[in-house]
Amino acid sequence: MSKASRQRRLQQERERKQRRAAQPSASSPPGSSRPPHETQRHDTPPPQGPGTRRGIRHDPPSEANRPSQRELAAVGVAEALEALAHGRRDLFLQWVEGLAVGQLPGWDTTVSRELVSYLRASVAGAWRHGWQPAELVRHVGRERGDPHARMATDMIADEMRAYATATVDDRWLAQLSALGAEVWWENDDAYLGRWRDREVDSRQNTLITAMELLLLLGQLPVLPRLCPLPGTVRPGAAAGDQERTADERILGKIRALLAKAESTEFTEEAEALSARAQELMAKYSIDHALLAAEAGRKDEPASRRLPVDNPYEGPKAQLLEEVAKANRCRAVWYKNLGMSAVIGFPADLNAVELLFTSLLVQANTAMVRAGAKQDRYGRSRTRAFRQSFLMSYAIRIGERLAGAAGDAERQVAAEAPGRNLLPVLAARHQAVDDAVDDMFGDAVSYHRAGRVSDSEGWYSGRAAADTAALHGHREVSAESA
Repeated sequence: MSKASRQRRLQQERERKQRRAAQPSASSPPGSSRPPHETQRHDTPPPQGPGTRRGIRHDPPSEANRPSQRELAAVGVAEALEALAHGRRDLFLQWVEGLAVGQLPGWDTTVSRELVSYLRASVAGAWRHGWQPAELVRHVGRERGDPHARMATDMIADEMRAYATATVDDRWLAQLSALGAEVWWENDDAYLGRWRDREVDSRQNTLITAMELLLLLGQLPVLPRLCPLPGTVRPGAAAGDQERTADERILGKIRALLAKAESTEFTEEAEALSARAQELMAKYSIDHALLAAEAGRKDEPASRRLPVDNPYEGPKAQLLEEVAKANRCRAVWYKNLGMSAVIGFPADLNAVELLFTSLLVQANTAMVRAGAKQDRYGRSRTRAFRQSFLMSYAIRIGERLAGAAGDAERQVAAEAPGRNLLPVLAARHQAVDDAVDDMFGDAVSYHRAGRVSDSEGWYSGRAAADTAALHGHREVSAESA
């Protein structure tokens, strides 16, 4: 083979490699189109990579085949993600440095545009995997910290610009409002620079935050979808508006009663307020079930996910499970994600969420009043005490709620002897079990969500549960704690 032929073949091979390296920018975010173990590994950056402070440089064979800035940025992002995914921190930082200090005109805006487009696409992927805005931001904050959570909120706001408000579910819109998600930067080109100025951060740290967020979004587990995807809600659907208005009116009364019961210093007032709230919750749920049955309406179970935070997340998940069970719902704990899914009919889900929140406030108040604990050698046993306290509290609350639920059903049946309540509730119970099976199959395991090792904590928690403001009992006082 002649020297000219060998040169042509080498030239063609270099061009093929460049086209393959630039391919991620043409479709999906880097790292999402193929698993990390299928991506080519580099123990050291290529000679034309970010191994020097002069940034990413290439020596193309000819002007016609020169890679675009977008292609170079895509290569840099893909290689940085590959290194980060495999725990090669030094190599990751080298590629980040190359992305941060590129000397080509317009390089910063190109990198910003590419990263924002990848992040936005990853957020849309999270929606398809069942995630909702509030839980996505919360998960990012748990895994990476507040700066990453703020950037995730920005990317959510950016992604949501693509959808008309009328085509987005109300629950979704409420979460966006609570997050304060808004587009405060001019365009994709300017985002990373504006972020850097707003956070008073360095260029390199800004890129690290964006890259770590991109990898985390690409590794999200798939969750059951609880809301229709943005853009798929049909505008103008007004059915059920009157019923929702009535529900919100009742729920507003319940929230107000529970808030006062938690904050008042007068035991008698707390008893009256909590008893009234419990009465409204029970009647609200049972009336919904009877009305649906009498109208021949085929209601279906729904689901919502509630945060279960550290510390002591095991006993808190147990408390939620007990509250759910007493209200004809089921709870499934995502331990690694710090939340639980509650499955039941909408009226029951509302009761579970309100009651769980109120009981948790009361438990925390009683637990803190009990103060720090030490063993006889002066060593702290506060954590063991509180773990045992909350577990005992959860179990005893479950016992009390089970009795209260039975009392409420008997009262409703006595007030309306012509209404056949038991078959209606039994059918709903079976529908909830079927919904759990459909969502999770054999993936649900059953076990106690915490360990009890402190007898004082156990008995103190049981006492606090006995006096929790539910049905006219007095609240826990500092002396009884």
